[in-house]
Amino acid sequence: MADQLAVLLSSLRDAIKGASLTPFTKSQRDSEGSMSDDPFERRIREVIIGEIEQPTIVIVDYDPAWPERFRQAEVRIRAALGEGALSVEHIGSTSVPGLPAKPIVDILLVVEDSGNEATYLPALEEAGYVLRVREPDFDEHRMFRTPAKDVHVHVFSAGSPEIERYLLLRDRLRQNEGDRELYAQTKRVLAKRDWPNVEHYAEAKTDVIEGIVSRAAAARSRHNGVNE
Repeated sequence: MADQLAVLLSSLRDAIKGASLTPFTKSQRDSEGSMSDDPFERRIREVIIGEIEQPTIVIVDYDPAWPERFRQAEVRIRAALGEGALSVEHIGSTSVPGLPAKPIVDILLVVEDSGNEATYLPALEEAGYVLRVREPDFDEHRMFRTPAKDVHVHVFSAGSPEIERYLLLRDRLRQNEGDRELYAQTKRVLAKRDWPNVEHYAEAKTDVIEGIVSRAAAARSRHNGVNE
């Protein structure tokens, strides 16, 4: 496993050197601190509600308190939506014991129709969550967060393929030490770079995440084949 991980990390370093989403110096940004001719930046402006933020990317060691923070948020969400909350799952790096992460608890909320905001948005706002992202062309994804910005709630419709992808990634990272270490190293390396905003940082992890999800799906297929 050590040899395999070394090869993966070497590939990661090569990929980062040639990545299309490269970090930018402050002199390259426009007066608002963004790259005006960057297609990804334009996409961000289309879906983000409010101003584009440039927080420092901070990766911290795993905190055993994160699962309890999720449980508290789950109670809050279910109380707000009742039966409208079809599923509430802890996802992202804070859901994986031992994995370093940004100290933000990510939650997957499944509702009947995430495009029908009237069925859940007022209740979530009443519970203290603020709508931050609206992506009609990405499975009607919505993202809410707390005013403290320490909890992100990702909303998808029942049946969205993104639900399975989030859970595949989480479960693979929980179960596979090699992929968990690969992802941890990926985040540490990327967090040291200067990114225009957190969305660029997240996008830079895409290739590694896709590889992990692909391996998770393949492992599940092999497991199902053995059990059939």
